Amino acid sequence: MDQESILLRKEGNIATITLNRPERLNALDWPAQGLFGQKLDEVADDDEVRVLIITGEGKAFCAGGDVSAQRDRIGMKPAERRAGMKRLLKNPLKIRKMSIPVIAMVNGVAVGAGCNMALACDIIIASEKARFSQAFVKVGLVQDYGGSYLLSRQVGTKKACELVFTGDLIDAQEALRIGMVNKVVPEGELASATMEMARKIASRAPLAVSIAKRCIYDGFDNFDLETALEYEIYTQGFCSDTDDHKEGTTAFLEKREPEFKGI
Repeated sequence: MDQESILLRKEGNIATITLNRPERLNALDWPAQGLFGQKLDEVADDDEVRVLIITGEGKAFCAGGDVSAQRDRIGMKPAERRAGMKRLLKNPLKIRKMSIPVIAMVNGVAVGAGCNMALACDIIIASEKARFSQAFVKVGLVQDYGGSYLLSRQVGTKKACELVFTGDLIDAQEALRIGMVNKVVPEGELASATMEMARKIASRAPLAVSIAKRCIYDGFDNFDLETALEYEIYTQGFCSDTDDHKEGTTAFLEKREPEFKGI
């Protein structure tokens, strides 16, 4: 396994995972997917990290699965192939269940599993040169990496059907228009805009941010309004007893920036 295919670095309380196979447009084979999962686990276990950024090296975010490696698996026994897929497709769930916010910094093409990797993140900031595609049907496959769940929830069922059935490539502005991405910025401003967003989030009360993230997804997937209101009573009560809430209130009254500790 090439240990340099997935890079992890920290800058203060912000971590960045970089897909580092630019010669393959950051398409990921199974070993690289395994290493990506390990890096996600490292971030999840690091209590100092408050925000994770996922991006790609070079001119692509991620071109999905490595097609040359997929060709090598054509003769693989179905049970063996399913077992391998089951291991590796845990990664989008790891992204979504991360207790901290995850930002996709999409610098170029995000195709197939690469598109759905971005969709698994909480926020997507895209370069004007970003392109997105559910290209699976073009190679005789169906959407994976959580696409069956993630895409329709973000763009609606009708648009999801169009994107999946055609495999069309859409540009960043169209992705913004249909609600797939949060923000589109010039290529030269992508890193600074993403870091600005990450720092802003990292400056907020980390426990509150973590619980708020869970509330958003639980509310969308599992709750009716009454259940959501009951859940908010519990979570708000918990947050009200934290030192961060006391610090936030005190800082507001004293007209200064709060210093949150995550307790």
